[in-house]
Amino acid sequence: MNNTPESVVKKVLQKVRWIRYHRLHKVEAEALLKSIESEKGKISQHLKKRAKEYAHDVLGWTGYAPWLNVYAAVAGEFKEGWMPDNYYGWVVVPKMKGLYGEIAKANSLSAKLLNTDRLPDIAYHVNGLFFSPAWEVLPPETVAKYIFKHDDNVVYKADNSLQGKGIHFLDKGTFDIEKIGKTGNGVFQKYIKQHDFFDELMPNSAVTLRLTSVVEDDGNVSCRAAYLRIGRNKDTHVKSATAIKVPVDLKSGKLYEKGYLTDWRSIERHPDTNTLFAGKEIPKFHECVAYVTKTHHSVPYCRSVGWDLVVDKNETIQLMEWNGTHNDIKFSEATHGPCFADLGWEKLWRI
Repeated sequence: MNNTPESVVKKVLQKVRWIRYHRLHKVEAEALLKSIESEKGKISQHLKKRAKEYAHDVLGWTGYAPWLNVYAAVAGEFKEGWMPDNYYGWVVVPKMKGLYGEIAKANSLSAKLLNTDRLPDIAYHVNGLFFSPAWEVLPPETVAKYIFKHDDNVVYKADNSLQGKGIHFLDKGTFDIEKIGKTGNGVFQKYIKQHDFFDELMPNSAVTLRLTSVVEDDGNVSCRAAYLRIGRNKDTHVKSATAIKVPVDLKSGKLYEKGYLTDWRSIERHPDTNTLFAGKEIPKFHECVAYVTKTHHSVPYCRSVGWDLVVDKNETIQLMEWNGTHNDIKFSEATHGPCFADLGWEKLWRI
């Protein structure tokens, strides 16, 4: 048995990380449950009992029950096959993605890796050098002219810009290349003018469609979940801290009747634009699904991916980013899950 000082320290650090990770999830889940219950009333002890038993018997630990309680509170019932968010992050992500999912954080690699022309990339800044999409080095004095060639406004997205952070809107008149150097590696992208359908929901920032696809054991790729992420009036872009989420029916491409605030209280209209959600059909929805299921074949070693898409004014699908690590599943699980019940992932903790 390996009991060297290094191995002991490693085990202790892993245990600390495990405790911290699951504690944060418990706090988040319990806060959301309290918010949901303020609207819908307390969930029954019967549902809590089912959640605890399922977490213990199927997933191996009662510490996965808090997210199951949240899902049950939203759905009004318990559904076998639900995947708690902390189980997904601690068990599924390492085994179904490993280090390969981390590649998604390097924005400059996406176009070549995914073999797609749907990314709005203009240029890249990587390790002190500026590159064209063809990987030609751009002298610093030519960068401004190059990136503002077709528009006076562009977007700079830093690597690992999760949850809407690390995104900068650049103007030709005030562009400062030295600031970009301090921001770190990233990608320059064209400013997307979204389809009128999305302008009706929120004209101030691009509404993104989140699709979640998985690679099944036989290599087939299927889309398992869909929802819109809609910003607020003061947002320049969609941010996790403020975004409204609206589930989308995978068969019809229509929005559900209710959307959800960040605390998961439900609403029927956007609070800023007063636009109703119910029955609105997303333009090019089925083409979006077909695009992500095809593109996912380029990175099959990432078994689950969250894709953020925008449909522009020309009805062209634009891929804003792809999430290869811990992509959000909890919202979809709660509103129209279980999304992954047939994949056998509930058994991974035993391996």
